Amino acid sequence: MKAPSLTIGIEEEYQIIDPATGELKSYITQILDEGKLILKEQIKAELHQSMVEVGTEICQTPADARNELVKLRRSISELAGRHGLVIAAAGTHPFSNWEQQEITPFERYLGVQNDMQDLARQLLIFGTHVHIGIEDRDFLIDAMNVARYFAPHILCLSTSSPFWTGRRTGLKSYRSIIFRHFPRSGMPPFFDGWPEYNGMVEAMVRTNCIPDGSKIWYDVRPNHRYPTLEFRICDVCTKVDEAVCIAAIFQAIIAKLWKLRRDNLTFRVYPTELIEENKWRAVRYGLDGKMLDLGKQKEVPVRELIHELIDWFLRDVLDELGTRAEVEYAYKIMEGGSSADRQLKTFNEAGSTRAVVSQLVRETQEGVS
Repeated sequence: MKAPSLTIGIEEEYQIIDPATGELKSYITQILDEGKLILKEQIKAELHQSMVEVGTEICQTPADARNELVKLRRSISELAGRHGLVIAAAGTHPFSNWEQQEITPFERYLGVQNDMQDLARQLLIFGTHVHIGIEDRDFLIDAMNVARYFAPHILCLSTSSPFWTGRRTGLKSYRSIIFRHFPRSGMPPFFDGWPEYNGMVEAMVRTNCIPDGSKIWYDVRPNHRYPTLEFRICDVCTKVDEAVCIAAIFQAIIAKLWKLRRDNLTFRVYPTELIEENKWRAVRYGLDGKMLDLGKQKEVPVRELIHELIDWFLRDVLDELGTRAEVEYAYKIMEGGSSADRQLKTFNEAGSTRAVVSQLVRETQEGVS
């Protein structure tokens, strides 16, 4: 079995904002042609015109990914600035309403709208997707089965969507709730190897459920085009350092699982229902909650579990990968709070979601401009 390349690719979805009002601005079609001239295929429209998606080139290290993200955020900011607009990175907009947003008039998105109706129109959410290169399909499925367990832990570090249509939701990742309305979403079930997963996708294509594997929207999935395991669970990270951190952690998890597999070992695979319970706790409480330590069968504070993940499970691969600094940025997130925690702090102090938007715009530019 061939060792995985462990390449990294990151996709981020940004909000296009009118700085005069703080509202989302439906404007992607106006800036897309200019963007294509500069970024080529690294810039894409999304379902709503107030959203712009970017994707890094294939990166070998988190440091490479950081350089790419800085370049992309700077370029998109400059493009938006030419039209008097700004960008922000958060899982939901603090107060703009989905009912007032325009759908991008491209065939792909009009098709999604036709299929999903209000579920698509309501999908005004923004995520970070991390691809880790795994060329062997059997190991890719093995890694997906195991890595599901850790996905809620990493979601806690990325939570950035505590508001929805101007309301404080009481959740740290409301984006996760909105996306869960879609079919074929949430935590993937256990698959007994690539043939079972591929057979499921082929059956859905054959029976006209989906056109291809891109419509399998699991939190962790094999990408249908590239030899990668794609982690889709995270809210978009407000700061570049946060995005680089979660990408480095996902890469380290796959490196560790490969090391175990190489030595004829593995990490225990847990029931999907229990992993979903941990995801719910991540969505609700973020870093301030407790999760189930499924090995010990007890509740443990999230921060302790993340420390254990880094200090015990991943410690031997971090120096091999040279990514200790990027991974240990998680300690800084745990100390100062996720983006959702910071947004709520600003709201409590200022009493205004407009102030939260201003904060998000500033933090999105940290280390970029």
